[in-house]
Amino acid sequence: MSSKGEKKPSTKAKKEAPKEEKKAAKPEIAAPTKKGGDNIAAKLALTMKSGKVSLGYKSTLKQLRNGKAKAILVANNCPPLRRSEIEYFAMLTKTSLHHWAGNNKTLGIACGKFFDVSVLSVTDSGDSDLVSFLEGQ
Repeated sequence: MSSKGEKKPSTKAKKEAPKEEKKAAKPEIAAPTKKGGDNIAAKLALTMKSGKVSLGYKSTLKQLRNGKAKAILVANNCPPLRRSEIEYFAMLTKTSLHHWAGNNKTLGIACGKFFDVSVLSVTDSGDSDLVSFLEGQ
């Protein structure tokens, strides 16, 4: 017989350690680096500070029609119809076109903006060599 001071061993199963939730990997902000260690995002940030850039589909088309655009960046999730139209105008005006490795959120972040940017055109690269870098690819 057991005395009143003794406790019976619990029959409940031991609590399992809380499962660690797998966090989704954050999307890459920068595009892949090239040979020299410089990447497009760093060159784009310098262009945003010192050069002239038009953000958006409509303003990019205006720059292309006026012949002022020197380079164009298009996000990978830009709608296909818009993308093909921009590619067509870029081909007609012989402007260099680059497909951004990330989506429109990462392109907006690389520009230093808090909104999504699906298309942008560079009219003046300023201190950066982004235009010549994109033409060399």
